[in-house]
Amino acid sequence: MSIESLTKAVRNIPDFPIDGIQFKDITPLFQSPENLKEMSEIIYDRFKDKGITKVVGIESRGFFMGPAVAIKLNAGFVPIRKEGKLPYDIIEEKYTKEYGEDVIQIHSDSLSENDVVLLHDDLLATGGTMLAAYNLVKKIGVKKIYINFLIELVDLKGREHFNADVEIDTLLQFDN
Repeated sequence: MSIESLTKAVRNIPDFPIDGIQFKDITPLFQSPENLKEMSEIIYDRFKDKGITKVVGIESRGFFMGPAVAIKLNAGFVPIRKEGKLPYDIIEEKYTKEYGEDVIQIHSDSLSENDVVLLHDDLLATGGTMLAAYNLVKKIGVKKIYINFLIELVDLKGREHFNADVEIDTLLQFDN
């Protein structure tokens, strides 16, 4: 297994969900136990010495690998959900997407000032959702935040929305 074999497992779907979009379908990555193991090992190796105490996954695809990585890192897992999905006291962040405003939320007691957080999601495209998640976690005042994606669409320049001191890691990179 290698980054090259993982890259080959990502399926390109032209014109989905609308014309002109080249959708990167990650479901084939999860159908193979070898791919799952390889992805979790790579992420673990990259973050094992960072002192991660919580992996925070963004709904819904951040829930695919987030818990597996949390187990390997001996860390807890915290979901960031879309508005109205969490049953307890929440903190929220509003952000603008290409087609309007959206809101993400986290339980107010899910992180503490002593936590070292790995924010995880499947895809870095324009960066809007992750930037909102980053700002949401930052509101809580954790010790450190790292960011990880399975895939980055390099041409969309999502990294440019983050300050230079934010550490962003991706497993696979594609041109759009």
